[in-house]
Amino acid sequence: MGRPLVGVRAIPLLPGGEVVLVKLHRGGWVLPGGLMDNNEKIRAAIIREVLEECGLRVLRIGRLSGVYSDPRRDPRFHSVSIVMEVFVEAAEMRPRDKLEVERAGAFALDALPAELTLDCREQLEHYLSNSLVVD
Repeated sequence: MGRPLVGVRAIPLLPGGEVVLVKLHRGGWVLPGGLMDNNEKIRAAIIREVLEECGLRVLRIGRLSGVYSDPRRDPRFHSVSIVMEVFVEAAEMRPRDKLEVERAGAFALDALPAELTLDCREQLEHYLSNSLVVD
């Protein structure tokens, strides 16, 4: 088995406080994110993923929310995911990654969709409890 892959996940917040999630073609809502490219910094990866999956510009990077590394967290492969709060522009959400993302949507933090998948619900709960999680 190879080394873990490194990825990023954003918690994008609109000026009104809503979180932006993306609906995947394979089902469920998730926080935008993905694997880092070779020679890419974390900041650049988060900005790129939010633009690709939400069609929104990151205005400011906020706080680190967590680093998740449990080998069982993603059934596809072992990865380390760095989760960051980001503040995004209020604009029309136009995902550029049409192969993976069906659409993007804004949700109040106390009214998240039931179809929140992968470990995104847990990551948002950690974020809302103001806990820095390293697992």
